[in-house]
Amino acid sequence: MTPARVLIAEDESLLRLDLKESLEELGYDVVGEACDGLEAITYARELQPDVALLDIKMPNVDGLQATREIISNNLSAVVIITAFSQRELIDEACEAGALSYLVKPYQQKELVPAIELAMFRFREHVLMSEQVASLSEQLDSRKVVDRAKGQLMDNFGLTEHSAFRFIQTQAMSNRNTMKATANSVLSGDLLPESESLS
Repeated sequence: MTPARVLIAEDESLLRLDLKESLEELGYDVVGEACDGLEAITYARELQPDVALLDIKMPNVDGLQATREIISNNLSAVVIITAFSQRELIDEACEAGALSYLVKPYQQKELVPAIELAMFRFREHVLMSEQVASLSEQLDSRKVVDRAKGQLMDNFGLTEHSAFRFIQTQAMSNRNTMKATANSVLSGDLLPESESLS
């Protein structure tokens, strides 16, 4: 089984090195090390890690801002690591999209559950995003097809069934999607021939 690819973002070099060693001992593949949130975002885009471990307090761009950017673009799971355990910070981290949270000083044994939980939640998040996008696309396609059917019914006296069959047949014969075919009907580029109306 391929080890999970991990990105570390920690501005203190000694802590970063310690974290890297711990992760490698646990069998993770550390693919990148960033010293601020801006670098973390760049590396997340370039290296496509499975999970990013981000310190909250970092120069330039802090861990929360970096988390928002990484999660909103579905780049990787995020685990926040911080010396601060105030409730407000935990709430902010959750709102930013962090999927797990570790408070310094943490034990090495705490890393595995935090990372694995974050990766599991991230896979669910990505799957849900894809399902929402797919449903949205299906709904959009249906609306366009319904408008095209209405136009065919109004302008050519077709029944709803015949209008749908015309769009479906044209889509199949032109190896096109129903939505693209319906758009061609709406733009007037694709109209039924008179003999097909009889």
